[in-house]
Amino acid sequence: MGRVTGDGTVGKALEVLDQVAAFGRPVKFSELLAGSAFPKPTLYRFVQTLTNQQMLSYDPERQTYAPGVRLVRLAHAAWEQSTLAPLARPHIDALSRAVGETVHLAQLDHAQVLYIDKRNAGNPVQMYSQAGKVGPAYCTGVGKVMLAFSDASLVDTIIEQQSFHVFTPHTLSTPDALRDELQKIKANGYGFDREEHEPGIICVAVPILTESGRVLGALSVTSTTSRTNLAGLEGYVPILQDTAEKIARDARNWSFPDYDTKETTRT
Repeated sequence: MGRVTGDGTVGKALEVLDQVAAFGRPVKFSELLAGSAFPKPTLYRFVQTLTNQQMLSYDPERQTYAPGVRLVRLAHAAWEQSTLAPLARPHIDALSRAVGETVHLAQLDHAQVLYIDKRNAGNPVQMYSQAGKVGPAYCTGVGKVMLAFSDASLVDTIIEQQSFHVFTPHTLSTPDALRDELQKIKANGYGFDREEHEPGIICVAVPILTESGRVLGALSVTSTTSRTNLAGLEGYVPILQDTAEKIARDARNWSFPDYDTKETTRT
C-alpha cells in the first residue's frame, strides 16, 4: 500500500502523482486503487482534480491515466532553472565526443542521486541510469564522489538514509565500508563504480565543485567490463576534471538551489 504524507491536501495529491508516474505507463484507476493508502472516494477525488488541472491526462478509450501536459511543462521549467544541465550541456557534449563512452551528469537530490543529463556511447549499452531517474548514493560513482566532498554533517544524514541493499557482489553494504571508500575518494579526487549497482557496468566519476569547495554535482564516464576496465576508465580522469572545472566556472553566477539537510529527515 502507498503511504500518506503529513503535508495536507497538496502532499496527498503529490502522492497520487508519484504513484501514477511510478507505473511508467498509462494506468487504470483500479490499479491505482489496489496500491493506494486512500479509500476509493478520496483517491477518485484526487485523480479527478489532478486531471482537471492537467497534471494528469485521461484516455477515455483505454480508461487510463498518465502524467499530464501541465506536469511536463513544470518539469521542464524545473530542469531549466534548478539543475546544472542547461549550462553543462556544451561541455558534456564535447566530453562525450572526446571519450566515446556514456557520460552522466548528476546532482544530489536529498539522500539520492538525480541523473540530470546523459550522453550515450557510440554503441550504447542498456543500463539503469537515465536523465530524470534517481539512484542510490552509496553504490554509484557520481553519488560517492559527491558524498566524499560534502560536509560531514550532511554525509552523516545521507548515510543514515541509505538502504545498503546489496545489488551485486561488489556493493558496499555497510556504513563503515562506505566511509572508508569516501576517504579514499577524497584523497584521490575521483572515484569508481566497480559493478556496485549493476553487473558489468563500471564508471569513473569526479565532483563538480565551486571555488570554495561546495559540491554542485558530479560527472562520470561509464562503460562495461566487456568494453574496458577500471584502469582504462582512469585514463579519462584528466579530461573529466577539466570538464568539471569548466562547468563550475560557468556556474559561478548561477543561483544553486540550497540543499537543506533538515529536509532529508522528513518521512
